[in-house]
Amino acid sequence: MTPYAISVGRRLCSFGPGSCPALLAILLLSACAGSERSALSPQQTSTSDPAGAVEIDPAMRERIVRAIDRDADEQTLRDTVRQQPDNVDAAIPLARALLGRRSPDDALEVLDALLLVVPGDLRALNAKGVVLDHEGRHREAQALYRQALETAPANAMLRNNLKLSLALESKTESGNTDHGR
Repeated sequence: MTPYAISVGRRLCSFGPGSCPALLAILLLSACAGSERSALSPQQTSTSDPAGAVEIDPAMRERIVRAIDRDADEQTLRDTVRQQPDNVDAAIPLARALLGRRSPDDALEVLDALLLVVPGDLRALNAKGVVLDHEGRHREAQALYRQALETAPANAMLRNNLKLSLALESKTESGNTDHGR
């Protein structure tokens, strides 16, 4: 196993028990990229060897690499936010990553901490509104969009998100009344 694979394996283990499948995939990938294989020229590789003919799907390899990069990026963002609590450019992508991992409470926690340090930041208010809308908490989201629009009434992103939130709320309410009949 290469030193790189070992360091990646250690890094994955630090992410918790859910990283075992990713670690296994990395180990399999590192075996495919082993030094014995690279020493052979294409002419020396046997085409009749069925074990050698098995290749990892390039799309699967790309998904594995992205997952590892995403975890590393998330840790980098966490470290940045920890060192610079007012760093909007790190906190919002971290919240997005957490929401993508289906951890909306963690995303809200990051954004709440950010808003304590930079209250009224338009991007932070918008990001928190998006997370709240995602969680079906439309009225709370709308309050944040309106608060931000008081500062920047011409901001198209905030206006569009407010309209979307209102539409989502009416859709949710009409869905609830349909079920009540």
